[in-house]
Amino acid sequence: MAYNELIKNFNRIRDYMREFYIYGFKRRDEYTKKSSRSYDDERRRMESLLGDYMRFRQTADGKNVFISIDSRVSNHNPLYKAWKAKSFTDGDITLHFVLLDILSTEKNGITLSDIVDKLYEMLPESSRQFDESTVRKKLKEYTSEGIVKTKKEGKTVKYLPEEIADVSGFSDVLDFFSETAPCGVIGSFLLDKVHSHNDRFAFKHHYITGALDSDIACLLFDSMKDKCNITLETINRHRDRIAENHVIPLRIMISVQSGRQYLMAYVPRYRRITSFRLDNILSVKKDEKTEKFDYFREQLDRIQSHMWGVSTQSRAGNRMEHVDFTVTYSDNEKHIPKRLEREKRCGTVEHLDDNTSRFSADVYDATELVPWIRTFICRIKEIHFSNEILQKQFRDDMEAMYRLYGIEEGGESNAVQ
Repeated sequence: MAYNELIKNFNRIRDYMREFYIYGFKRRDEYTKKSSRSYDDERRRMESLLGDYMRFRQTADGKNVFISIDSRVSNHNPLYKAWKAKSFTDGDITLHFVLLDILSTEKNGITLSDIVDKLYEMLPESSRQFDESTVRKKLKEYTSEGIVKTKKEGKTVKYLPEEIADVSGFSDVLDFFSETAPCGVIGSFLLDKVHSHNDRFAFKHHYITGALDSDIACLLFDSMKDKCNITLETINRHRDRIAENHVIPLRIMISVQSGRQYLMAYVPRYRRITSFRLDNILSVKKDEKTEKFDYFREQLDRIQSHMWGVSTQSRAGNRMEHVDFTVTYSDNEKHIPKRLEREKRCGTVEHLDDNTSRFSADVYDATELVPWIRTFICRIKEIHFSNEILQKQFRDDMEAMYRLYGIEEGGESNAVQ
């Protein structure tokens, strides 16, 4: 069968894009989940979409293919191209253009039966003909998408084209939205309708991988808008196991450090609010409306005052964990206390004197703070964790670092009390 670059199953291309871009650097024989033929087809498909970003590295073990994107050069998310490559048949494309041609000439609307008659007139006998049922389904699809609208004259339903909004004056807004917001692919589609625009934005940290989960995010936002229960199909990639969860979706949170997206949801089975990574969600099924949505959203608002990231429960259960550390800085390092104030989140900052500040917080899971705390190493004078296991782990890590750099632990300039 001839190779086809159009996408029929987006979950498949999503998996391969993650393998090539997020995980990357795998050889052809390391893709064991699919056949070599499937690997070759998906690789060629991605090359047709992302040819300017495909790279390979030749090693002693073979050739590693990967996607390389430089945010200093790429102002627009190239992964959106995958959403713009759709699969269609000859009949789909014929009906699409002929149908829109008929509607464009009928400014006052046209009935379904008249549309079918015009289709028979416009299409030659040798080409494919479309019955009334097929045309009705296509019109229903276009109506739900906002391409076509209906109006009633008595009992008669007429179809006419929906007015297309002029977005040419919003190119800067769409440009920014498409690169920063969840479901930014919507902005990218709209931006395609602007014939010319200037690229005004460049991003030091351009988090583009959320583009692959745009359909999941859109379904979650729609479910939250209607305050509905949902059924999630999630995958545990370490165990390669798929599970089903019935939850109430409450909020989508996005990490400012990694760009990773999380769904915060109440899980009746666990009787608590927990998080799900969007890139681990395979499908979302919208269920019935729930009367408890507002209650659990308020609960989430309450517990967020003690959440550093997305963890809503410590290793010891619901007990809070305390952490505080003191930093010192010189007179020409006033950006340090400013940074503490800017990045403190749910914590508090106390300025002890002109060169000393103390940060403290009570959180559900203090381990979430450790990567951030490490960025202040060499300025930390003392640090305390109420979680003794974490306290020991942090100090052991510091000692391991001292040994790695050949520094005597406990030196006057390096000691952390």
